[in-house]
Amino acid sequence: MLAAVNDGSWRVEYRRGSVADHHQTSWPDPVVRTVWVLEAESPAVVLGSTQPAAMVDAGRALVAGVEVVRRRSGGGAVWVEPGGVTWVDVLIPASDPLWDRDVGRAAWWLGEAWASALGDLGVVAAEVHRGGLVRSRWSDVVCFAGLGPGEVTSDGRKAVGSPQRRTRAGARFQCAIHRVWDPGPLLAVLALDDGDRERAWLELAEAALAVDVATSDLVTALVEHLP
Repeated sequence: MLAAVNDGSWRVEYRRGSVADHHQTSWPDPVVRTVWVLEAESPAVVLGSTQPAAMVDAGRALVAGVEVVRRRSGGGAVWVEPGGVTWVDVLIPASDPLWDRDVGRAAWWLGEAWASALGDLGVVAAEVHRGGLVRSRWSDVVCFAGLGPGEVTSDGRKAVGSPQRRTRAGARFQCAIHRVWDPGPLLAVLALDDGDRERAWLELAEAALAVDVATSDLVTALVEHLP
């Protein structure tokens, strides 16, 4: 559903469906400046492109009714559930002035837009990370346990995750903001022993910032700050 087009010619669409369907959605041909606001119909664990399927305990996921999906961008696993996360994909063509061949700089502009949007909504001191990858004990497992270039923090906690997929046609930045941050549901379906699961919960409880703002308000604020 087309929702709006801002002065920078950004096409904004709201889509509802399964997490698997969202990740399989074809890019526009040709790629144009597009914002997809993606609403999940059911909970899912989304694995990064290089994570092994064995990262998830299939039995636990089945019992919990949790879909297991793989995205084509890198990073750790992300927990998606209806109402719990704002999921926004931002696409640009390779011919766009915003395109940067340097993967480390490629998302800075988008991080700046998110930081400004969050500031408008009352998130204090939102900052764009412009350094290299920041790893932790759990960052290869859980996306929000690490930090990549262009992602946004507030008071040392990750507010916006934005792994990207790049092709000859363009780039797709897959942004997630948790409205509720509780690593428990994700850890419950990962293939961890009970001791590691407890340790991970204790270490990750303060890793991310919950931004409990309506998705429509977040998207409106973001679009206003897109170049």
